[in-house]
Amino acid sequence: MTLSLKESMLFCVIFITSFLCLLVTPSIAELERLKHNGEADQPLNFLVIGDWGRKGTYNQSLVAKQMGILAEKQNIDFVINVGDNFYDDGLTGVDDPAFYESFVDIYTAPSLQKPWYSVLGNHDYRGDVEAQLSPILREKDSRWVCLRSFILNAGIVEFFFVDTTPFGDDYFNNPKDNTYDWSGVLPREHYLSNLLEDVESALAQSEATWKIVVGHHTIKTAGHHGNTVELEEQLLPILERNNVDAYINGHDHCLEHIVDLESGIHYLTSGGGSKAWRGDIKPWNPEELKLYYDGQGFMSVQITKNKADIVFYDVFGKVLHTSSIPKDLNPVA
Repeated sequence: MTLSLKESMLFCVIFITSFLCLLVTPSIAELERLKHNGEADQPLNFLVIGDWGRKGTYNQSLVAKQMGILAEKQNIDFVINVGDNFYDDGLTGVDDPAFYESFVDIYTAPSLQKPWYSVLGNHDYRGDVEAQLSPILREKDSRWVCLRSFILNAGIVEFFFVDTTPFGDDYFNNPKDNTYDWSGVLPREHYLSNLLEDVESALAQSEATWKIVVGHHTIKTAGHHGNTVELEEQLLPILERNNVDAYINGHDHCLEHIVDLESGIHYLTSGGGSKAWRGDIKPWNPEELKLYYDGQGFMSVQITKNKADIVFYDVFGKVLHTSSIPKDLNPVA
């Protein structure tokens, strides 16, 4: 069959347009899935830390010491790291000495030589993002597991790690003197729509007893940054529709526990890995605000089929707050 000149030109236009769309539009793919193989019938134990990477200063080393002591007592399975890993401007590349100065040489306790499942914070986006995601860092220290967004299957619990920085309008519209590495994110609208679709699909399909979402930015907080409006509008409805048990985050440099009275979702902030903001708290319903501590520290979680026990610790290892979340395995329809 011979095409006319007009038909040939139309075919070329369609082909080129389709090819360009493939180049600029991120593919829609399921979130990468990782699996933690724990001991059967044993509780899952992990620590949560965020906003830490300051080469040991601002009490980072003291927090690390207490984490090591508790991790040994509890024989933790892993650490969840909620971002802002390297201040102030992320890593300059895979050979940046800050990876050793703020991570490898700080969290040295044998009990902390477990996987560190990590997300990126806004300060990490000010550096070379691909460096933190690179397998080269894992070759330097096998603990380091950092992806933009992913799912961790830990048996009775599934964790859904979400890349929250690209949701923030100010990072794009009002970056001030900061430069952000948006490679792999642009065009932003496609990136976010695909991510939200993937998260909703994964949550809806999950058969885990517990569903926990992890991100860097706050959704509900009485702290410095306030609620992240973009996450309230775009991510929160997905969490509520899919019966998420908890949202774990950093960003605010404090320790905090909020229970939403309507949805029942627990909002757990563990952003006290180093520099904290003393006295920076906004009014909040005291029936929902179970803890607000404006100092350094971290959080531990132990989960069984029937309950999740949460404990917050300060820089000296003192218990600040405990909470036990029951799991109703036979909800009334």
